[in-house]
Amino acid sequence: MESIPLLDGGNSSQENTSEYTGDGSVCISGHPASRKLTGKWKASSLTIVCSFCCFLAYSSIAKNLVSYLTKVLHETNVAAARNVATWQGTSYLTPLIGAFVADSYLGKYQTALISCTIFIVGMMMLLLSVALPSISTGPHTWTVWSDPVSSQHIFFIGLYMVGLGYGAQSPCVTSFGADQFDDTDEVEKTKKSSFFNWNYFTINAGSLIAGTAIVWVQDHEGWIWGFTISTLFVTLGIVTFFLGFNVYRLQKPGGSPLVRLCQVVVAATRNCDEVVPHDSSALYEFLGQGSAIEGSRKLEHTTGLEFFDKAAIVTISDCESSGLLNTWTICTVTQVEELKLLIRMFPIWSAMVLFAAVQAQMFSTFVEQGMAMERHIGSFEIPAASFQCVDTISVIILVPVYERVLIPVFRRFTGRPNGITTPQRIGIGLFFSMSGMVSAALVESNRLQIAQAEGLVHHKVAVPMSILWQGPQYFLQGVAEVFSNIGLTEFFYDESPDGMRSLCMAFSLANVSAGSYLSSFILSLVPVFTARGGIPGWIPDNLNEGHLDRFYLMMAGLSLLNIFIYVFFATRYTCKKAS
Repeated sequence: MESIPLLDGGNSSQENTSEYTGDGSVCISGHPASRKLTGKWKASSLTIVCSFCCFLAYSSIAKNLVSYLTKVLHETNVAAARNVATWQGTSYLTPLIGAFVADSYLGKYQTALISCTIFIVGMMMLLLSVALPSISTGPHTWTVWSDPVSSQHIFFIGLYMVGLGYGAQSPCVTSFGADQFDDTDEVEKTKKSSFFNWNYFTINAGSLIAGTAIVWVQDHEGWIWGFTISTLFVTLGIVTFFLGFNVYRLQKPGGSPLVRLCQVVVAATRNCDEVVPHDSSALYEFLGQGSAIEGSRKLEHTTGLEFFDKAAIVTISDCESSGLLNTWTICTVTQVEELKLLIRMFPIWSAMVLFAAVQAQMFSTFVEQGMAMERHIGSFEIPAASFQCVDTISVIILVPVYERVLIPVFRRFTGRPNGITTPQRIGIGLFFSMSGMVSAALVESNRLQIAQAEGLVHHKVAVPMSILWQGPQYFLQGVAEVFSNIGLTEFFYDESPDGMRSLCMAFSLANVSAGSYLSSFILSLVPVFTARGGIPGWIPDNLNEGHLDRFYLMMAGLSLLNIFIYVFFATRYTCKKAS
């Protein structure tokens, strides 16, 4: 049975806030973190380097994995697509594992180091699987080395270790980098917002390098060189991350967040017949400066969701307790507010699922649309899938513009240090995402008109309309990313309970996976409702016979509805109040 003391006399003294951080962070030796000697940009920049290196390596595999499976392992297109989808789905689920371990037991720093180590081992196994055929050509080689099945087994084990390692470290490293800025210091809090911008900037820079330089090396110089470069980048990232241990600020893990949430539900259900007092100060809270959750600040009581407040009602039996209270019968206000925060954040997260589904069109229907357009500029042919780099380049250009130009402009009108609030930033991104769908619909409508005029409707050929017309829709999606994706990451970090930040960051990443599933579900329904009576439907094999423009308009309409729903919940959202 877990117990918490009714009174706390050990935290009555207050640290010198001018010398130490006010958010409860500690240095590597476990002492209160020095405000001057630890954290800030000198520490967070190391985490940005680690994120850049890890994403570059992961992206270099993800962008060209289909090519390796089909050309090297000789898989069919269907089998390769299935293996890629399974691996990427696993990679997007593993952040939940890493985040849970970090928040509950090991802390973000140790969890990130372990995860990056798994990442490196996985990369080495990939490298070994590619190198085996080269070192097994002699007459005296071992049978296991010359067996292609063994090489494939090593490859897939390494591949899933890469997915596990990258996914588990991702929320830990990002939230750990944000931890280097003290929430109780307004100057550092403003810099933390900049951290999320530059972190996303470097990740996209890594994606651009991986999708161009590293993929070129893989295709032209060989997979051994491609995997070697990626392995060296991961090694550089983890070494850089490790070397900063003396300047890091660490948050202590507060135990299993799932147990705490269950305790609130159980305690509130037990006290369902009790009446919540009008004076919130009558609700139970841990005395002293700190909260009952190690490494977390106290959360002030907020109105709404009153049922869960019953978990903090002090009953007669609690008063008669000999000093120890059962945490399954009574919870602190902070513990109750943790659950309230998660419930209030859920609609915001849900609105971003459709946003992710729209973003997923860049890797599916946008590519199919580009393949049905003129892709030659002179003698050079633009691969339809390569045009996705417009989105990445847009992000790389727009992040500095947002940081250096837009924030000062917004600040002049709002008076806020960050220019606009994170919910406002997300909402602007949702609007640009919808605009990208409208742009895609206009381009497709024009393409179909040209196909009709040229008599190409029943011919599965490219229409004489330049693929460059796709530029605006990719650009608008890039603008949407700068506003919504970065805004969502910052929102989930700021609003999540101190003891659940890694877990909430993992959930903010999980919307990408959920959006991909939603996109697949919508695409599977389109032919069911549009391909009837001999009509080919909106998205047939020959797009010249279809109406992809109507699909884009439908997605734009859903996005508009999603904006209204988002605004409804965002305007009623109650922000976290940490003491």
